[in-house]
Amino acid sequence: MVWSSLVQPNLVLGGSVFALSPDLMRRHNLKGLILDVDDTLVPLRQAESDPDLIAWMASIKAVGEVWLVSNNVNGHRIKRIADALGVPYLTRARKPSRRKLKQALVAMNLPPEQVAMVGDRLFTDVLAGNRLGLFTILVDPMPRLDQHQPRVSLLRTLEVALLRALGISVGSTPPPSP
Repeated sequence: MVWSSLVQPNLVLGGSVFALSPDLMRRHNLKGLILDVDDTLVPLRQAESDPDLIAWMASIKAVGEVWLVSNNVNGHRIKRIADALGVPYLTRARKPSRRKLKQALVAMNLPPEQVAMVGDRLFTDVLAGNRLGLFTILVDPMPRLDQHQPRVSLLRTLEVALLRALGISVGSTPPPSP
């Protein structure tokens, strides 16, 4: 596998994880999702799941299995979020390591091509998912509750700049219309 393909997501959503719909999952034959937590589902350091996230998760779980896999070491915080969403979780994933993603994939009992790794980071979430042969989806970071725009991460800005310099496309592409 060429290095550039390891950091190229299969799909770049032009928005937060809420842009990922059950219809989009069906169009890509996805039966399961492995979701990053920090800045993908909730803003960094937020320990509560808001009603919009809970409703979104219910619609996603109606069409597929969901696991949370986080690099975060605060197991108590991730457990609170996972419990509120009614999904299993793994912490201390050390992505781009594949080990915890593989655990979730085995528990789902689905082939890798039917599972998406969804996250806001190229060099952790997308790289880990691609290394395992998962369908990878890059989303914008979740805005903090007191903001309307996503938090601009210096690390993410550097990731995107490096990839663009290498000729790898990471521009926002809207989901295909039905």
